[in-house]
This record gives sequence, structure tokens and C-alpha cells, in this order.
Amino acid sequence: MKLRRRRIKAARIEMMPLIDIVFLLLVFFIYAMLSMAVHRGLRLDLPESSQAVINRQSHEPISLSIVQAAEGIQIKIHETAVELEKLPQQLLQLQQADGAQENPGVLLFADEDISYQQLYTVLDKLKEAGISDISLQSSTE
Repeated sequence: MKLRRRRIKAARIEMMPLIDIVFLLLVFFIYAMLSMAVHRGLRLDLPESSQAVINRQSHEPISLSIVQAAEGIQIKIHETAVELEKLPQQLLQLQQADGAQENPGVLLFADEDISYQQLYTVLDKLKEAGISDISLQSSTE
């Protein structure tokens, strides 16, 4: 009786599990990188919005924080305290130092305890400096 020998197949590497692992690692590193992003604003209790979005610009926006203090509001540009009356001049100096050709963006971090009148006073000073690209920052719900 003649026995047949079974033909041994050559081992091969399956690509689908390898691709799955590569995409999983890619997603992990992207998420890790995004969670390490540095925010230049002060740590504030921001109002909540379900429609909050991030504004992307070609150059670095100006970070403006408004904090409720005992004597009124305290304004900070990139963590540097500024008086309300000198705010337009400081913003114009930042624009000239940055050399931006276009209108710079302002990320406005306002403490949730300030009044509308105080917020609109600061917005008027921004308009006085010629800045119209203002993004009010909020935390998500």
C-alpha cells in the first residue's frame, strides 16, 4: 500500500492582526500627545457649553484672562497682569512685537463670577485695540 505524504505548507505572516496593532498604537500615541498639550491660560472655573470648539489659527493667539478680585477685575495677558486702561496699548505692542500681518486672535478666559458689564468693558477695550477675532473659552459639560 502506497502512503501519500502530506505536503507541508510554508509558514506565512498574517498582516491583518499586525495592521490592527499598528493602528491601535497610533491611536494611543495621538491621544497621549493631545492629553499633554500645554494651555497658556490661567486655571479658572470656566462657564460650560455643549457646543464648545477650538479655534485653529496659523499663528499663536493671545491668551487673555479675566479674574474676579476683591477690588474689581484683574486682567492678565499670558499670565502678566495688565491694567484695564492700558490694555489696548499692551495689545498693540504685542501685535507689533509679533509682526503679525493679520488680525491676531484672542483666547478670552473669563472667570464665571464676573458680570456681563465687566466682560463687555474688556471687549470694548479689545475693539479699541482693533482686535475682532475673539474666542470666548469655556469648559465642556
